[in-house]
Amino acid sequence: MTIKLVNPKSLYDGSAFGMSHATIDTDSGTVYVSGQVGWDSSAQVVNDDIKSQTIAALQSLKTVLETANSSFANILHIRIYVRGEVADHIQEIMPLITEYYQGHRPATTGIGVASLATPETLIEIEATAKIMT
Repeated sequence: MTIKLVNPKSLYDGSAFGMSHATIDTDSGTVYVSGQVGWDSSAQVVNDDIKSQTIAALQSLKTVLETANSSFANILHIRIYVRGEVADHIQEIMPLITEYYQGHRPATTGIGVASLATPETLIEIEATAKIMT
């Protein structure tokens, strides 16, 4: 197996955290995307509300997928981690997420958590996808 690292230049440098934004198993064409959050290129939270952070995390996810030669249409499974109860935010975040899906319906897991990467981080979205062939 050969592993290719994916680290878009427009996103924050994950090396300080010991991570890549994604890895690709080149044998299977599977893309494993690290949790994407609402951070700017300096690894700072961009906004303090869940809607804005969701949009920023989705845009980062899109950037990573495109850099990996994939897309939202190629997502196999997506995990959405939300600070607190998922049910408290589902009505606000799912319309934003499904807008990016554009009709695609991957396996989806929503998980409420007590904490994320920083105290200001409210949502983190990770995915498993296939590269485009």
